[in-house]
Amino acid sequence: MTDMPLDFGDPAELGQLRRDFRAWMARHPVPERLPDEPVPAFLHRWHRLLHSGGWVGLDVPEIYGGRGLSTLHQVAISEELAACGAPGVPRIGYLAHAILGFGSEEQRLRLLPRMLAGDDVWCQGFSEPDAGSDLAGMTTVAQRHGDHFIVRGQKLWTSYAQYSDLCLLLARTDRAAPRHSSISAFVLPLSRAGVTVQPLRAANGDDEFCELFLDEVCVEESELIGAEGEGWPLAMATVSYERNALDTGHISKYGLVVERLRQVVRDRGDDLPDGLRSEIGRCVVDFEVLVAHARRRTAERLDGQIAGPESSIDKLLMTATEQRLYETALRVFPEALVGEADDLFGDYLYSRAASVYGGTSQIQRNIIAKRVLHLPSPD
Repeated sequence: MTDMPLDFGDPAELGQLRRDFRAWMARHPVPERLPDEPVPAFLHRWHRLLHSGGWVGLDVPEIYGGRGLSTLHQVAISEELAACGAPGVPRIGYLAHAILGFGSEEQRLRLLPRMLAGDDVWCQGFSEPDAGSDLAGMTTVAQRHGDHFIVRGQKLWTSYAQYSDLCLLLARTDRAAPRHSSISAFVLPLSRAGVTVQPLRAANGDDEFCELFLDEVCVEESELIGAEGEGWPLAMATVSYERNALDTGHISKYGLVVERLRQVVRDRGDDLPDGLRSEIGRCVVDFEVLVAHARRRTAERLDGQIAGPESSIDKLLMTATEQRLYETALRVFPEALVGEADDLFGDYLYSRAASVYGGTSQIQRNIIAKRVLHLPSPD
């Protein structure tokens, strides 16, 4: 996995970056998770260690705390981490690029260095109980009162909000305007009066997902990201990064499982039932197709193209790959069901949500039909 060629060609210095990172990892092994330490707290320690070595925000300009390199450099570090079984890079890249693309210069200088360093922990307040996948149908309202806004509403699936300091929040600021041009984005401190965070425990035992209740919360105009009504393009730019499996490190994570399955075929090929061998083959094909699409999206971004509705294709492919992969892996490694091997069963349970988070598969198909294929709407 570590030397996987990129279709758009590796910059000459990328190999040196990989070697430098491997040398750094040899001197800075992954710390042990402390007894009873919550996963987010452990990952935050890892975040700060990676940042101390200069491995967070490689594609963010230096003036804002990054290294001013390219997306390829950040992807390479994600691959290296997955190849050695370490936790991935902090999943803040999509939030950083939202601030880069829409924040004021003052906001970039103030917010991004602290985000990259882990001084401020962020979460994302997009989805709502009745408007999770239909994001434009949100009902959370931010009503202007002079130089501030009063926010009322509820968010859902706000990952690890209970461990976060700040939230990138979407709210409707003009209920009379068309729904896609009436949404605005804010930086919300979660310590603000009127904010209540309620964790939700999932089937895998994790309490990652949270409800966020907003009761007469005061948000200053200086906490508005971009202009009023620019929340929708900001949200689309954000999710385009979330839906690229190279950006998020999913490619590397999936690749390790695919390699385990390939090794099983090499070692036990003749003993495997034909149906299971075929299913492993489908996993490999799914993975390779996803890799090709993710590379293409990354190449388009490097070429200056703005992400569009095509990212919904990548989200569908990622969902299909993840769910088939972990379902097949459990059939190949049934000992994971009783917790004797690794957290494969937990990954399988989490994969069930892949067809919901980031926009349901049904919504992604609607986007593709309307905005990519330009199919007529049904009567």
